[in-house]
Amino acid sequence: MPPAPSTEAVITAAAPAPVGPYNQAVKAGGLLFCSGQIALDPATSEMVGGGDVEAETRQVLANLVAVLEAAGCTARQVVRTTVFLADLADFAKVNALYAEVFGPGVCGEGVSPARACVQVAALPKAARVEIDCIAVLG
Repeated sequence: MPPAPSTEAVITAAAPAPVGPYNQAVKAGGLLFCSGQIALDPATSEMVGGGDVEAETRQVLANLVAVLEAAGCTARQVVRTTVFLADLADFAKVNALYAEVFGPGVCGEGVSPARACVQVAALPKAARVEIDCIAVLG
C-alpha cells in the first residue's frame, strides 16, 4: 500500500471558521482542495445577505479568495469549482458574479476553471449558494 500523501491544513481568520469537522482547505499532492464556502461573515460567523443571492455570492467569493490567498494562491490557479444552488433560477445572477472572479479575463486568456453547477435540496444555514474549488499550488 502506498504511503499517505503529505497534507497541510490551511487556516485563516480572513474566512469563516469551519462549522464542522473539516478544514477551510488542505494542501496535498501539489493541489489545494478548498472546502465549500457559504455567505458567513468571517468576523461574526453570521450569514450575510438576508436571502439576497447576489449579496450571498459576493461574500462566498470573498471567503473563497481569502482561503486561496492564505494558501499562497490566486483565482488564476483554480482549475475546478463546484457551485451549489438552492434554486437554479438564481444561476444567471450567481454566474455573473462568479465570472468577476473566475472568468477568462481574470484567470487568463480563454481560461476559466472547469465547473459543475447543481441545484441541491438545502445548504447549511439556509444558504442560497455554496462554492468549493481545487487549485494548483506553486
